[in-house]
Amino acid sequence: MIIIKSDKEIDKMRRAGKVVADCHELVRENIKPGITTAQLDAIAEDYIRRQGAIPTFLGYSGFPASICASPNEVIVHGIPGERILKEGDIISIDLGATLDGYVGDAARTHPVGEISPENQRLIDVTRQSFFEGIKNARVGNRLGDISHAVQKYVEDHGYSVVRDYVGHGIGRKMHEEPQIPNFGPAGHGPKLVRGMCLAIEPMVNAGTYDLDILDDNWTAVTFDGKNSAHYENTICVTDGEPEILTL
Repeated sequence: MIIIKSDKEIDKMRRAGKVVADCHELVRENIKPGITTAQLDAIAEDYIRRQGAIPTFLGYSGFPASICASPNEVIVHGIPGERILKEGDIISIDLGATLDGYVGDAARTHPVGEISPENQRLIDVTRQSFFEGIKNARVGNRLGDISHAVQKYVEDHGYSVVRDYVGHGIGRKMHEEPQIPNFGPAGHGPKLVRGMCLAIEPMVNAGTYDLDILDDNWTAVTFDGKNSAHYENTICVTDGEPEILTL
């Protein structure tokens, strides 16, 4: 069942979303060659808790950290640890915060120092595919209109959209109905109505969309070893343009 949020609930999600947005900015400022992913996790957890919020990811289905830190060929769910970031790497950071019972969730992919034009293009196309998708997040459209727009933009630029992971509804829980694929035909799926809150998150691979899961049962990596990027925001469907709650 898709849970429609009241104005009061959306206001609470705005506050959680601001914690997430500000935390992402703080993490971005600390991404540089020589830092470990565990250090980034500690920075994020400390910030979220100082805002009176809870790191949503920590303990979620057993996940052992407050952020997902996914460098280079890691698509999603990378566990922070002693991996040291190097000049030329890219890293996807996914994080959530729960404040007053409501969740904000967003992801970004960042350069580590100077990166190649190819890696920058992958980041840029992934980010823009999100914005192409949410042009369709309007009352009366269907969920598949968002999915199709993301897929078309990504594939028109020569990349592939991950099929094994999708976006999701969001509210009191991080994962609510509906699931939101980043691929598929337009004109399908539930009709969008005011008050729907959605986490839309294109995951885009430079090569094939096939993936492997590492032995930790979390870390998803590209099957061909090519790089991947991730961009996500929590949005709300309104009577007009969608509102992004995590920017």
